[in-house]
Amino acid sequence: MQTIIDDIAAQMALVPNKGTVASYIPQLASVNPDQFAISIALTNGEVYHAGCAHTLFSIQSVSKVFTLTLALGKLGERVWQRVGREPSGDPFNSIVQLEHEHGKPRNPFINAGAIAIADAIMQGHQPKETLAEIIQFVRFLANDDSIAIDEKVARSELETGDRNASLAHFMASFGHFKNPVDAVLGTYFHHCSIAMNTQQLATAGLFLANNGINPHTGYAVVSPNRAKRINSLMLMCGHYDGSGEFAFRVGLPGKSGVGGGILVIAPGKASIAVWSPGLDAIGNSKLGTHALEILAQKTGWSIFGE
Repeated sequence: MQTIIDDIAAQMALVPNKGTVASYIPQLASVNPDQFAISIALTNGEVYHAGCAHTLFSIQSVSKVFTLTLALGKLGERVWQRVGREPSGDPFNSIVQLEHEHGKPRNPFINAGAIAIADAIMQGHQPKETLAEIIQFVRFLANDDSIAIDEKVARSELETGDRNASLAHFMASFGHFKNPVDAVLGTYFHHCSIAMNTQQLATAGLFLANNGINPHTGYAVVSPNRAKRINSLMLMCGHYDGSGEFAFRVGLPGKSGVGGGILVIAPGKASIAVWSPGLDAIGNSKLGTHALEILAQKTGWSIFGE
């Protein structure tokens, strides 16, 4: 496995077009696009890394996997009264479907859906209390108490988040919010600004590769059935309007973020995290997707067969 990912990292270093960093969030616009990292955490406890696997980055929308998991723990199946379970086929920050579908987001991984999930998690609490719960949960999954929010990125998002604010107010106009819009947005922007490295992120996702159980602690984070369903949503909706292309090329459940990170699950085998901040036209890591496609080919881990 180490030989495989060392070879992948070497190949990525030679790719001339590494994509474009997310310029609409000023703090992300300054990140060096030449960086690449990959970490693989196997369900048997083995962990492998290549590239800058200890460099922290903003996980952005990858955090939506963890907030969805929390929301399901709090609300159970009532979550689906707040968000749907269908692919969007539209950009991650589109308002078009919200109007057609009366303010109910198509799935929990587009921006509108994740904002609705943040509202569901809050349950009347203040943003600081909710964020403390989210951070504690991510630390627990990653077995690492050093994980924190990058406040500079959070401020940058707050200052440039007009589109997300529009989505939130539009949903609130249909009576879907139970908390003040500004409080929900603050929670959402901050959980997207969690900083992790690929080693931490791969470890945090292991419960989804192991029937809902964290193999390091033996603790059941979710039921096997719920882990299966979260993975299915990641496969269908985890890369926005590029989810079909990702499934075609990689064949594994995954969730991307505009910080350049991707968390991928090989059920029963491994949790994989890649990071390269240069994005493709849709907003997914260009090198990260390419690396995962090679990894799936070399390991035969695609859920659709070797």
